[in-house]
Amino acid sequence: MSLLSKVSHRFSSLSLSLSLSSRRTLHLSSHHCSLASSPLPLHRKRFAQRRRMASCRLATLVPLCSSAAEHSVADSGATPSPSSSPIQDDEDDFASGVGYRLPPKEIRDIVDAPPLPVLSFSPHRDKILFLKRRALPPLSDLAKPEEKLAGVRIDGNSNARSRMSFYTGIGIHSLLDDGSLGPEKEIFGYPEGAKINFVTWSRDGRHLAFAIRFDEEDNTSSKLTVWIADVESGKARPLINSPDVYLNAVFESFVWVNDSTLLVCTIPLSRGKPPRKPLVPSGPKIQSNEQQNVIQVRTYQDLLKDEYDADLFDYYATSQLVLASLDGTFKPIGPPALYTSIDPSPDEKYVMVTSIHRPYSFIVPCGRFPKKVELWTTEGKVVREICDLPLAEDIPIVSNSVRKGKRSINWRPDKQSTLYWVETQDGGDAKVEVSPRDIIYMEPAEPLNGEQPEILHNLDLRYGGISWCDESLALVYESWYKTRKTRTWVVAPDQKGVGPRILFDRSSEDVYSDPGSPMMRRTAAGTYVIAKIKKDGDDNIYLLLNGMGATPEGNIPFLDLFDIETGSKERIWESDKEKHYETVIALMSDQTDSTLHLNQLKILTSKESKTENTQYFLQFWPEKRRVQITNFPHPYPQLQSLHKEMIRYERKDGVQLTATLYLPPGYDPSVDGPLPCLVWSYPGEFKSKDAAGQVRGSPNEFAGIGATSPLLWLARRFAILSGPTIPIIGEGEEEANDRYVEQLVASAEAAVEEVVRRGVAHPSKIAVGGHSYGAFMTANLLAHAPHLFCCGVARSGAYNRTLTPFGFQNEDRTLWEATNTYVEMSPFMSANKIKKPILLIHGEEDNNSGTLTLQSDRFFTALKGHGALCRLVILPYESHGYSARESIMHVLWETDRWLRKYCEPNYDLSSNKDTPQNSTTAINSENDKALSASGGGAAHESSEFGELLCKPRSLL
Repeated sequence: MSLLSKVSHRFSSLSLSLSLSSRRTLHLSSHHCSLASSPLPLHRKRFAQRRRMASCRLATLVPLCSSAAEHSVADSGATPSPSSSPIQDDEDDFASGVGYRLPPKEIRDIVDAPPLPVLSFSPHRDKILFLKRRALPPLSDLAKPEEKLAGVRIDGNSNARSRMSFYTGIGIHSLLDDGSLGPEKEIFGYPEGAKINFVTWSRDGRHLAFAIRFDEEDNTSSKLTVWIADVESGKARPLINSPDVYLNAVFESFVWVNDSTLLVCTIPLSRGKPPRKPLVPSGPKIQSNEQQNVIQVRTYQDLLKDEYDADLFDYYATSQLVLASLDGTFKPIGPPALYTSIDPSPDEKYVMVTSIHRPYSFIVPCGRFPKKVELWTTEGKVVREICDLPLAEDIPIVSNSVRKGKRSINWRPDKQSTLYWVETQDGGDAKVEVSPRDIIYMEPAEPLNGEQPEILHNLDLRYGGISWCDESLALVYESWYKTRKTRTWVVAPDQKGVGPRILFDRSSEDVYSDPGSPMMRRTAAGTYVIAKIKKDGDDNIYLLLNGMGATPEGNIPFLDLFDIETGSKERIWESDKEKHYETVIALMSDQTDSTLHLNQLKILTSKESKTENTQYFLQFWPEKRRVQITNFPHPYPQLQSLHKEMIRYERKDGVQLTATLYLPPGYDPSVDGPLPCLVWSYPGEFKSKDAAGQVRGSPNEFAGIGATSPLLWLARRFAILSGPTIPIIGEGEEEANDRYVEQLVASAEAAVEEVVRRGVAHPSKIAVGGHSYGAFMTANLLAHAPHLFCCGVARSGAYNRTLTPFGFQNEDRTLWEATNTYVEMSPFMSANKIKKPILLIHGEEDNNSGTLTLQSDRFFTALKGHGALCRLVILPYESHGYSARESIMHVLWETDRWLRKYCEPNYDLSSNKDTPQNSTTAINSENDKALSASGGGAAHESSEFGELLCKPRSLL
């Protein structure tokens, strides 16, 4: 499904909310929360005990004398270890490792900055929630036992997704008539110390529903219970008046059916203890392909391994649906099953229920298991079966290949109870040439006898979603990755004789031609549809197109009044071009089911600059009056005066490239001279040189700094070249990766030459780094362009493509179809060529397809076997991204030491002297002490409730 269709679908069913993190990166939390604490089999008790013992051992490694270290000790209640000592510049001692480390204070202070709250607007736009968050979680949170089953990681004690983020409190502000905020009112009544998840508004905005859980004394999570809060009074109470009913949040959690009733996934009351693993297996593990089917799958993680795993998956994922009323009464409906989605119809009469069932697979995750979709009444009576799809192990790896049968089944948001879906005509195989390729169908919830589904539209590309408006208007999207073609069709869903017509036909890579996305309004039923606009003296109906406004000078977001009949447009709002970067976030004047008038328009916008963090505003038409509604403090004032510049330069084959250059506060090139420089990037594939050379992003965006961001080294007086474009271009019939190394090196050469030409980077002090595919890039550059970089930092990468033989990234040829490409792209095969120092970091529990921890382990072995200067850091309990405070601080310490030692050759790690570049601070001994394994901190958390409003790039 395309990005736009995903966002459109989310708009159609979820409450308006928006993450206001001070850091620009959007971090999606694990999708669910905790449940029942059942007795464990003996072998699992022993395993859990060993993990707790390991955690206790880590807790004794604490810093001795730094203020930040003392804060960590106070947070954890741990006692400082008298044996901690500074790290010496002795490679043997350093390599041995002495626990977790703290980075320099100037980096630590930025990472430990208090997180900003997440905001969520009420359905009537008259109130705003401030959802409060904690800092980075301690490693003990990650050390809790988890089950890895069918591609899902489960906290068995809480019966929810493991490692979920959470909120610590809920504040409510009224949005006054003048646009300002009233005083905060705290939600109260729930137990102190509760972890809050899944916060959702009722459709009428009078109540909030949320789940809470606690940490138990043995470092496990409690069961989850559902609570209700009265928005007017702020008083919270349990939804269900029973101490034995708990939430099962492995897949779905709960949904509002109407303003007074919720449908909740609960742990079946009849469920006993978890299945015990047999001491002696019942037989060998057998997989067979005697039917000679062609089944190609990527290297998925956490799959089922045997029948015991399958039984565990059934145990934790099986839910009993319960219909619960605000008066505390409840009743079970339907049988226990593995429910993955419950979706009430807009008219509140039906519920579309999706579940998965056996037979399971040992080679694909649960998203491809057999899936049944049924239509129920809200009382639990089965109306009919919509589909029952078989196991889908054989979806081709080629881009745009899909599952056979009905897919993307949804309710029409503009109708009371009408379903729509799409069915492939090519068997799901993108290599098959057929017309049409996809067909979109519609039908009422309960069709009359013999009534066949109605065809809405035939598509020759792959279906990409629908934006619905009413019976006369909907926008249908289709796209094809291989050609980057994308089309938008105008259709009249319920008007016979009005045929579809193409509105936009363009390349998805051509950001300059992107006309924007239609703005949506909320209906009384809580769904989202395209907003229609009228203006004085004009009978025409207009849409609002909200676009990023990509230009050669950077993004200049806009809002256009668009006549869908004539195609004419009028720009009614545009971002400041000179100093600020502004965006339209949401329509706020949508409290009507009729056409909106331009003179009554009210929108939510954001505003930021290179040095001013994001704030939010309401803008009112016709005078375009603007009222600021937030006043968040700068998250890291010590870097407020940093220098940011979007630079352009050219690759030797003529491709235009861009990057963002950051320089530390107070830097004067004429006085300070060239700086050590860190280049951090991530390659991308393109079909044309022109598209690859287009500018993406804005020079005026705020410099958001995440917990592991390369921008942290601005505080260490480094120049940072962030996101230099590394386009891998395959024009026409050419495959981009067939010239991967050549184009990678050419892009890196152009970037290095540019920063050296500008005099901001010392040519012998340029390091390169990246995460995931960026780590793959880093290793390749050290192998094939050793003249450019002095060292590298590669995090959570894959280095041997023969270990991912059925495609990787956007490569959809197999190893046997493109053997040379796989081999030549793999830095593992060029380990003998890597002579520059490389730091490898990887999470021990990496769950990303392709980037098994084994990749870094094998690569390090290959490097060491050729005498390369290398270091491998495996982070216990961490997955593809890193979240625990101990882990993150240690990653920063490792990276800082690596850069200081190998990017600044004259820097002496054993001393406290300033760097040759007159850095204001050095690596003091306090920074080399071990870090408490249970210190506090602030993870980037996101709202897992409602719509996390991230404005999409349009696929129009």
